[in-house]
Amino acid sequence: MALAARRIRTAAPAARRGPAGPVALGIGLAVLATLVWSGSFVTSRALGDSVPPVQHAFWRWVVALAVVAPFGARRAWRQRALIRRHLGFVLLASLLGVTVYNTLVNQAGVTTPAANMGMIMAASPVLMALYERAGGVRLGPRRIAGLLIACAGVLLLVGGGASFSAGDLWMIAAACCFGSYSALLRRRPEGLDGAGFLFTTFLFGTVLLLPAQGVSLAVQGGFTPAPDTVLPLLYVGVASSAVAFFAWNKAISLIGPTRAGIVYYLQPVCVALLSWALLAEPTGWAQAGCMALILGGVVLGAGSRT
Repeated sequence: MALAARRIRTAAPAARRGPAGPVALGIGLAVLATLVWSGSFVTSRALGDSVPPVQHAFWRWVVALAVVAPFGARRAWRQRALIRRHLGFVLLASLLGVTVYNTLVNQAGVTTPAANMGMIMAASPVLMALYERAGGVRLGPRRIAGLLIACAGVLLLVGGGASFSAGDLWMIAAACCFGSYSALLRRRPEGLDGAGFLFTTFLFGTVLLLPAQGVSLAVQGGFTPAPDTVLPLLYVGVASSAVAFFAWNKAISLIGPTRAGIVYYLQPVCVALLSWALLAEPTGWAQAGCMALILGGVVLGAGSRT
């Protein structure tokens, strides 16, 4: 009896510590995806004058398909019956997360500074939280506080003199698409493999882009392959698509869209720093203060259990 009691006492703390591993992994994956995606906003801005937005998106997903196919194509084929049964869900996820979202981001990059793009995209976590709350999930006071603090930092950053253009409307639409896509991931059919799901959405999303790609080629013409166009396309195809989407989708399954969305508030900070370093877009002490506020909100909201 004494031995059994000791086993129970030693097992109880381990049981309490159990969720910490998945939560830490989920937060780490969300951070990874956010950092990689921050670079893709800078890339969209840098290619805005040389690669038409639709063609940028199309070749991004062609590259991503080639990268994911060795891991996901066979799994998707094995689960083809499950995919057919949930075809509406898969098509909607493909449309929101692949076909429309990145095309809107690329279109915004033609006229909008990269820092503005990152700041506007920070609205998407609010939409994720609203979706999750509407689904009956209790967010908890600390998580709500972290969400509000990070949101306040973003609003102050936006209101601190940033200049807006017509392209910002494209980014607002992109933020709505991404928030909806992230919330939708919570309803991914049970049993649908992550790599198979990723390959299927990339494939369907690329096929849905084909008509727009044809129109873009006919109206705007193609672009000239060169290191300053091909290398950024390889980055967004491999890192921002294959790697980041897998990490983000896995993070959603581990910690949910609200907590992952709070981590996503790091994006305007990362984009502002990258755009300052790589594109010489200006930043200052006021922006640094707002970034500190955003980071504080992320730490409070993403790491809390309630």
